[in-house]
Amino acid sequence: MTNPSAPPPSSESPRRAGDWFLYLALTLFGIGLLAIVAIFLTPILSDSDPALWLYLTALLTPLGFIFGVFYALWSGRRSR
Repeated sequence: MTNPSAPPPSSESPRRAGDWFLYLALTLFGIGLLAIVAIFLTPILSDSDPALWLYLTALLTPLGFIFGVFYALWSGRRSR
């Protein structure tokens, strides 16, 4: 039996406060992967060495991965 005085369930799920951390992790990881692809494509397409900023941008890949692991550990804990 349902409670007639209860409000109807909303169609959208409530966003948690830490979801921005997941989006940050995915964005950093994606940008880093694009930089890695660009590092490999630069010598093929232009016969020159990749720029230093591409190597530095590629360092965002492990940073995004670490942020993703932290998000998984942080969001997976039980609330008391």
